[in-house]
Amino acid sequence: MELFIVCIAALLASTLTLFSGFGLGTLLMPVIALFFPLELAIAMTAMVHLANNLFKIGLLGRKADHSVLLKFGLPAIAAAFAGAALLTYLGEVKPLYAYEALGSARQVSALKLVIGLLIITFVLLELSPTFSKTALDLKWLPLGGIISGFFGGLSGHQGAFRSMFLIKTGLEKEVFVATGVVLAVMVDLSRMTVYDADISSHGEVIAWRLAIGASVSAFAGAYIGAKLLKKVTLRSVQLIVSVLLIVVGGGLIAGIL
Repeated sequence: MELFIVCIAALLASTLTLFSGFGLGTLLMPVIALFFPLELAIAMTAMVHLANNLFKIGLLGRKADHSVLLKFGLPAIAAAFAGAALLTYLGEVKPLYAYEALGSARQVSALKLVIGLLIITFVLLELSPTFSKTALDLKWLPLGGIISGFFGGLSGHQGAFRSMFLIKTGLEKEVFVATGVVLAVMVDLSRMTVYDADISSHGEVIAWRLAIGASVSAFAGAYIGAKLLKKVTLRSVQLIVSVLLIVVGGGLIAGIL
């Protein structure tokens, strides 16, 4: 049942990225977190995200802009290591507080609190017209790489800031998308090296069939995305997804999830 639910979620999430404006990792991680510890869910989502973006590179990667990859990507790699290291540290911090609700004990860890707040924050940023229209000068590309890479390593939320900094590059649509995909892979590879120790220590509970099945399911959405490259954002879909993500973020903060 877990395999079926996560694979369906991966397929729908990959497809919804066309309409909601949210990335695959943002939509998929909360679903995996229903079945696995949060830090493990983030690592497994990173595996699916990496596999999905490697598939996209095969479709679009040759069109990426190399100068942007250097100016934005190299700082992003370094920052992704820092973000991923913070994630592993937060996973080891003792619960911040505990309480009883509905006849059961609830605990809120530092990791759940931080990730819950980040989910809600990034949802609000994605919904903000001001943020979506914000574009920073090209001289800030290295700073954009640092910010995007750090949050990519910490929680997987890298796309919003990446777009904000890349939008001023003047790249053609397909080059813009291809460059974003390659940058995402650079961050994914960096954070996966840090997650690896944690994944290895949980090797007996890693659901490899689930990760592979979710990756294959996400490929279908990526293929559709390559065929329908023109981005379509349906506000109603975006709002529904946003509400669900805010509920998930609130559940993590409250210790319910």
